[in-house]
Amino acid sequence: MSDAAATAAETAPGDIQLSVRDLNGWYGESHVLHGVSFDVRPGEVVTLLGRNGAGKTSTLRAIMGLLPRREGSISFEGRELLGLPPRQIARAGIAFCPEERGIFSTLSVDENLMLPPIVRPGGLGREEVLDIFPNLKERLSSQGTKLSGGEQQMLAIARILRTGAKFLLLDEPTEGLAPVIVQQIGRTLAMLKARGFTIVLVEQNFRFAASVADRHYVVEQGRVIDMIPNADLTANTAKLHAYLGV
Repeated sequence: MSDAAATAAETAPGDIQLSVRDLNGWYGESHVLHGVSFDVRPGEVVTLLGRNGAGKTSTLRAIMGLLPRREGSISFEGRELLGLPPRQIARAGIAFCPEERGIFSTLSVDENLMLPPIVRPGGLGREEVLDIFPNLKERLSSQGTKLSGGEQQMLAIARILRTGAKFLLLDEPTEGLAPVIVQQIGRTLAMLKARGFTIVLVEQNFRFAASVADRHYVVEQGRVIDMIPNADLTANTAKLHAYLGV
């Protein structure tokens, strides 16, 4: 189906946790989002796929209120987020793990882990998070930036799990990581989905995305141009190759 907005609109309102409608966004004079529309249901893993520069990361930043100028609608659990500052959006129950990970170099792993505030009850406890990422347990006193790339990514995901947010925005979580770490992150996302987390994932590794996601939105030139259920990927392989240039 090529009209993703129409497809999203067919979803019953009670089944929608996040609804993005006609979202436009700018960095200064640069117009980067041109009417993005999509929906996410509770407990889904949804990916935003597209070439570099398509607007995927800008969409996540717009949801979190980090894009300087936004127009349209972003509704989360029935509450309009457009116009709210990032701190209020975070306290609504949305957590963002950026591509650059945002690890504080002057803080230890343990201090980085414990830094974000609790925004809702039900977050994972410190020991529970360390059980999920046992590599971090051995590095708690190390400086955050002394970790490997894979360990930094684990830390970036681990610390948002403590906050109680159950809606996660993950930007390129497997970029540049060894296959064994990618597999561990995949198992972690499957576990989070089983626990009722909802995840919007920007991912260049399409094989990884296909292994964890329920649905895929294709973003091109700042617009959502298609939605493909994961079950229909095989039938849409040629179309995806054309979209993604792979």
